[in-house]
Amino acid sequence: MNDVIVKTKSGDVRGVHDGEINRFLGIPYAASPLGKGRFKLPEPPNLWNGVRDALDPGPNAPQIFRELKKIDGKPIVNTGWRPGDDFLALNVWAPHRQSGRLPVMVFIHGGAFVIGDKDAPVNNGEAFARSGVVCVAINYRMGVEGFLPIEGAPTNLGLRDQIAALTWVRENIEAFGGDPGQVTVFGESAGAMSIAILLASPMSRGLFQRAIIQSGSGSMVRPRHIANRLTEKFAKVLKISPDVDGFRSRSVEQCLKALEKIMMPWSRLDLRDEDGRDPSYGLLKFFPVYGDDVLPDHPMTALANGAGADVDVMIGTNRDEINLHLVATGADKMLWPWLARFILRRLEPEADRVLNAYGLGQSGKKASEVFADATNDLVFRLPARRFAAAHQGKTHMYEFGWRSPACDGRLGACHALELPFVFKTLETCTGPRGILGFSPPQELANSMHAIWVEFATSGQLPWPDYEAKSRQVYLLDRGTVVTDPDMPAERIIPG
Repeated sequence: MNDVIVKTKSGDVRGVHDGEINRFLGIPYAASPLGKGRFKLPEPPNLWNGVRDALDPGPNAPQIFRELKKIDGKPIVNTGWRPGDDFLALNVWAPHRQSGRLPVMVFIHGGAFVIGDKDAPVNNGEAFARSGVVCVAINYRMGVEGFLPIEGAPTNLGLRDQIAALTWVRENIEAFGGDPGQVTVFGESAGAMSIAILLASPMSRGLFQRAIIQSGSGSMVRPRHIANRLTEKFAKVLKISPDVDGFRSRSVEQCLKALEKIMMPWSRLDLRDEDGRDPSYGLLKFFPVYGDDVLPDHPMTALANGAGADVDVMIGTNRDEINLHLVATGADKMLWPWLARFILRRLEPEADRVLNAYGLGQSGKKASEVFADATNDLVFRLPARRFAAAHQGKTHMYEFGWRSPACDGRLGACHALELPFVFKTLETCTGPRGILGFSPPQELANSMHAIWVEFATSGQLPWPDYEAKSRQVYLLDRGTVVTDPDMPAERIIPG
């Protein structure tokens, strides 16, 4: 390994190269959001003299890691909180030798807005650098610090962090060989939701030209008055006033302990809207809110009014998304028909109609499979389809269907399964408890990675644009285009 030094607007940074790739880890894009910066807008990083080492990932956002029962989740979300002040930071991987400015890809990690970081093994960006792309991965505030609306503090601080990171990319990425006018944002789960929301935000306009939305959509937002119920619940658990002074009186650690309590299914927290519906169907407590300067309107309303029309979009889902929550936790073994109805009735006013439409109670249909089919559509496929139809710019849609052999083959094409294929990091997720099981297909990783690179480079994809009438969807694991089949839920759930 040899040193490589790059000049940023905050000061020089030292990374390393191995002859092929320059690697920089833990570069701050904003000042510390702890201490005096807690619950405040992201500020530019403090300038430094001399050369700052960018050799270590550094700290990450406060969070609590809980392992899945059936598989190892650490390669996807990492191992939990690494305390430290300067966690609003990013990693950069770039080709060591390049001519001209290269396309840039910025990854926003998932984790339900409460867990994950830029350093999870699955999202190592070295393969993208080898493919001629400058790859960036970012941290951002989560949970109480980033997505809890608190009186007296700015809303959507986690989104504001992401915008600050993209602003840093625009101002600095040329020094790493990247083209600030050719930026593709891509993300999975909460990261994908963030990107779908940023498309609709006037504050992110011009910061990226293309977007890849993996297992997310613009529907995962709440109005402030609904989200305030979460704030009030935290204040009650912490025994404070539900304002910024109250929350500043409690440490980060105390807020994490309260989060752990509130995240439990029995916390008796009602986050349904006026129609009696929770957009995440109970999967997420923390959402961005709309009605502020980051997101003046609901994202779907903004899309209908032309927001993000100048951004090329690729959006898609995995065929068996919900199995990460059902099969990997062992919950599918306990999901009897009465329990499936009980759970969904608490979150969806048309629960019985939906479950009946998917075949609950019919001969030969397991309740767990019916529940999975219905919630896959309700939480992921239907919102993604509606997002694709609403986006007025160039849009492509995909589906990932390769079935993992893990959990005796029941895991299927679950949530997050596409990540090691996109990043060509199959080895991080392979093994007796790996989400990929044993011997995942390298050729599929090669083809998917190449599709992501080509889209970031040229905006071109090997299938037609999505149209609401013909509903063309590309099956990544088969390399074919199909018409997305009808969803029973679409006839029941209002658009």
